Amino acid sequence: MTPADTVLIVDDEPKIRALLRDALVADGVNVVEAATGAEGIGAALEARPQLIVLDLGLPDMDGVAVCQAVREWSTAPILVLSARHSEEEKTRLLDAGADDYVTKPFGVPELRARIRAQLRRARMRPVPGGDAPIRVDDLEIDLARRNVRRAGASVHLTPTEWDLLHELVIHDGRTLTHRQLFHKVWGQSFGDPQGYLRVYIAHLRRKLEADPYHPRFLLTDAGVGYRFDSEPAER
Repeated sequence: MTPADTVLIVDDEPKIRALLRDALVADGVNVVEAATGAEGIGAALEARPQLIVLDLGLPDMDGVAVCQAVREWSTAPILVLSARHSEEEKTRLLDAGADDYVTKPFGVPELRARIRAQLRRARMRPVPGGDAPIRVDDLEIDLARRNVRRAGASVHLTPTEWDLLHELVIHDGRTLTHRQLFHKVWGQSFGDPQGYLRVYIAHLRRKLEADPYHPRFLLTDAGVGYRFDSEPAER
């Protein structure tokens, strides 16, 4: 984090806001607070934060609606806090534009690490076709040249494998739901997205991961989707 970073906390619980505020201020971050969804949307418009921490259980409106409203004009990472644990709820939030999801009760050190990771990614977000190759361990992905190398050797990917990898890489650190990936890669909204993706993710892991059974960067969010993680959050 840098002193220029502003984080908006939208939560109706004063104790949670105080806990997060104290932790983030200690990191030199400017903190803006809101207790309702409407206040949060207004504060996001006014403060233009680099990241939003959003509680799902707000008194005036659903967190999904807040995500959708902010996503109409902002690309700032949205990290959702919720006491709800269902995969359906998590999928709904990610489809609405959230970038990460932490269930209550949560550990402050992990939450701070996730915030730091999201802020780093926001500052270094790759521009498809314009950035230098992305390097993770011995893997190099050149989006501009559509080229992948592992330990210096070229890796052949089928067009569908490349499209899937590309979609995951340009959303580095963000879980994409099965439905989102199925639509983006196959252009379909019907069929068996989990079945298709399971097969192609397995192919990519065999080609790119040092240990396909314990993947380092092609990660599964069980029941929800997949993400590419070039820089896993500290624990």
